[in-house]
Amino acid sequence: MNTINIGFIGAGNMARSLIGGLISSGIKNTQLFATDPNEEIRAALTKDFSIQTFADNQKLVDECDVVVFAVKPQILKTVATPLKAKETILYLTIAAGIPSESLNTWLGSNKAIVRAMPNTPSLVLSGASGLYANSLVTDEQKEIAESILRAVGLAVWVDNENQLDAVTALSGSGPAYFFMVLEAMEKAAENLGLPADTARLLAIQTGFGATKLALEIEEDPASLRQKVTSPGGTTEQAIKVFEEQGLIDIFNQAMTAAQKRAEELAQELGK
Repeated sequence: MNTINIGFIGAGNMARSLIGGLISSGIKNTQLFATDPNEEIRAALTKDFSIQTFADNQKLVDECDVVVFAVKPQILKTVATPLKAKETILYLTIAAGIPSESLNTWLGSNKAIVRAMPNTPSLVLSGASGLYANSLVTDEQKEIAESILRAVGLAVWVDNENQLDAVTALSGSGPAYFFMVLEAMEKAAENLGLPADTARLLAIQTGFGATKLALEIEEDPASLRQKVTSPGGTTEQAIKVFEEQGLIDIFNQAMTAAQKRAEELAQELGK
């Protein structure tokens, strides 16, 4: 990693997070490059991270060993097609929903491509990303791609590209599920008489603490839940309501709907 140049086409929030994470992990700012059509955004990147920026995407491709497409999926085809893409470098895309084969076609075929599905907690270096590599990606390139995403959190590989749709339904969309649970807990606590600011703080800290506990203790969530749920206690009564209302089935239906929509978007955006 200390000898490769990494370039970002697109300099939005996710690209900025990855750049910041890479620098924090020891990558030199002289190894990082970025392009964006907005001059003010380029100037801000140079000011904040002391990296070189271009308005010309081709110039970045010519300079780099890894090119990260950090643009909206709706414009990826427009961005990728004009490039004179080298076959010796790695192309990493974080544009949701675009199949690797579509990007390969737009780049002129025979390209090493890794698809990544990061999520919004990557903005605070606590992301969860799924990764898929096509058959042309070398082991060394896989290590590089994983290192880039690990700069902003956790990264795991899937063997089948279709599994990225499940990753989208789980970790990609998942932060919204947690935010909705926090919102519901906050409102319920207000109804029980707590001030709004107190309810919000306690709900957020409870969510953080429970997640940290699940990460650091080698027990599955069901076991951790049972430890909180004393027979005849308050938690048991709440859990009974969730079970009676079919909470697990609701999550299954919701995530299945998210996965189906991811599949539809892949077909729409990959044309």
